[in-house]
Amino acid sequence: MMKSLALIPQPVSAHARGAASTPLASWGKDIKRILCVRTDNLGDVLMTTPALHALRNPDRHLTLLTSSAGAAVAPFLADIDDVIRYDAPWVRARPPRSHAADLAIRALIEERQFDAAVIFTVYSQNPMSAATLCYLAGIHRRLARCRENPYALLNDWVRETEPEHGTQHEVQRQLTLVGAIGASTSDTRMRMQLRDIDRATLAATLARRSIDPALPYVVMHPGASAESRRYPAERFGEAAARLVHATGMNVLVTGGASEAPLARALIEMAGPSVRPFIYDLSNAFELGAFAALIERATVLISNNSGPVHIASALGAPVVDLYALTNPQHGPWQTPHRVLFNDVECRWCYRSVCPQEHHACLRGIPAAEVANAALDLIEATSRPARRAQPDTRRNATYTE
Repeated sequence: MMKSLALIPQPVSAHARGAASTPLASWGKDIKRILCVRTDNLGDVLMTTPALHALRNPDRHLTLLTSSAGAAVAPFLADIDDVIRYDAPWVRARPPRSHAADLAIRALIEERQFDAAVIFTVYSQNPMSAATLCYLAGIHRRLARCRENPYALLNDWVRETEPEHGTQHEVQRQLTLVGAIGASTSDTRMRMQLRDIDRATLAATLARRSIDPALPYVVMHPGASAESRRYPAERFGEAAARLVHATGMNVLVTGGASEAPLARALIEMAGPSVRPFIYDLSNAFELGAFAALIERATVLISNNSGPVHIASALGAPVVDLYALTNPQHGPWQTPHRVLFNDVECRWCYRSVCPQEHHACLRGIPAAEVANAALDLIEATSRPARRAQPDTRRNATYTE
């Protein structure tokens, strides 16, 4: 049966949140230069922004060590002072290269003379490789979650208890990690700070496509990096047709260059009667303008991928088509509907459906997608709310 949930992970016990192997001392005023290690994708970095904000104070300098994909969002993070791009050997998507690059990164980190490092991971990742890098670079304080005793590799160790004792949303997971050394914040929003040039570039790009930026629009993003997280493009097209008929709004279809075939399949399935309202914007934007597009969308409809996390960081309404591969990465503190079809093989953590049926996504009717979007549009009255962005952003929404 198809379900709609506000947030998939449920509240967990203090034990499930992870307890330090021994009580940790708070990091004091002597900890001024912190290396924040998050070698995953753009969405993972965005979900870490509340924890980065908690670490931040006027006397601290935060450097983000992240992948090429994660580094793309660094210019939009006000709490980050510097970024080191590093496609680490323990990350699956790393391109082929020699170990000389890894030795050079170690030397660079040592040269920066960091006082401490925080290693942010999902629970299926082992922090030991990153901890070893930081240890060899001479960073005195090193914080991470770890399942086994790390001995000298971590001197600030939070015991890993997920998923055996429950799971947290990725945002909360990282907040509780830095909370172990006394870093906290009452403002737990995800963050992405757009620039005037991003909004101006968006307006110019839409104008070139003869799209009136003043008119409300729906954004559809049919792509995702993993095949197991892609709702069928044809179903997106059917939902698009229903939305155009119900609202008269334009539907803007986004994606990278490799996702252009998905956009074409979506538009083809939508049919000729609504085609004048549907625009193929695949490979049309750099990150800043793409985020600006999401920022002012009436609603985003997307697979659970980077655009969902951008929407969360900008307070944009989102219908999240949630493949049941991982329970921790849903929308955070933004108006949303999460759609999935429950299956026994949930939480498979696979990039390709191991059962080859994709039932957790294919079991969602296109009509349900359209209805969820219409319900969310009505609930948020999105066009009227654009005049009050601060009110919209600071609110916490639930279903």
